[in-house]
Amino acid sequence: MDIANAKCGSCGELMEIIRLQCFDCGIVMDGRFEASALARLAPEDQVFVVAFLRHHGSLKQMERIFDISYPTVKNRLHALNAKLDRVFDLPSPSAVVLDQLACGDISVDEALKRLG
Repeated sequence: MDIANAKCGSCGELMEIIRLQCFDCGIVMDGRFEASALARLAPEDQVFVVAFLRHHGSLKQMERIFDISYPTVKNRLHALNAKLDRVFDLPSPSAVVLDQLACGDISVDEALKRLG
């Protein structure tokens, strides 16, 4: 299962990672965790990125491994860059404050001060 992109079976919205557990020692951490930019990519895109890195960015190797043409390799890389660019778009400071207010992390007075 692609945890980073898991969707709610009821409403279809993205699910949030709220608990992490070590398989070895059993320690558990509860909170709100973000998946990395690469983890948010579809599994087939992750495979492509890993192959690209393992072969030191060799487009020739990517052609051979995936049995695709040079232009197709370039197009996939451009598409991946576009996806990653969207992941790195930061929310406005106001949106962060409003999200904190909506989650109950800060009071209305604190939100007004920060937005002030």
